[in-house]
Amino acid sequence: MTDVTDTLYLTVQHPRPDLAIAAVVGEVDMHTAETLRRDASMIIERGRPHLVLDLSQVGFCDSAGLSALIGLWHAAQAVGGALGLANVPDRLMRMLVLTGVDTILPVHATTSEAVNTMIADEPTSVGPQGSVDRVSTTGGAGAPAGGGRTACDSARHPSANLS
Repeated sequence: MTDVTDTLYLTVQHPRPDLAIAAVVGEVDMHTAETLRRDASMIIERGRPHLVLDLSQVGFCDSAGLSALIGLWHAAQAVGGALGLANVPDRLMRMLVLTGVDTILPVHATTSEAVNTMIADEPTSVGPQGSVDRVSTTGGAGAPAGGGRTACDSARHPSANLS
């Protein structure tokens, strides 16, 4: 029997004033997809139009999760930003490729690669050390939950080999 959880955790780092890295922990499904869409959209709307989602700790993603990712891509594009996916688990990578979504959502092996790609055309000077926010939300209700679960973007997973 599979445990179903309505909890989705985000750990958000702000390495630059216009860029955020959000490590996503949990399952992105019909119970949590709207929470991811809402919380990540708030990051974009609060002046960080460039967003990297570190998906290394996403155990499952269904069509609702895929829809949320596409919606976030549109939200970033609407404000002149970009969405990049990093550390995508093999199962999710296969889903992106089979649906063709990998042709519109940039997928990177690491968060560093995603960040470097996003800032390649911008000046390389970076301000003071960025900040880190830890956000724990519960799918559905969306109220912040207690708990100190965090994710980090240092785990490195090679991109899926689909051959």
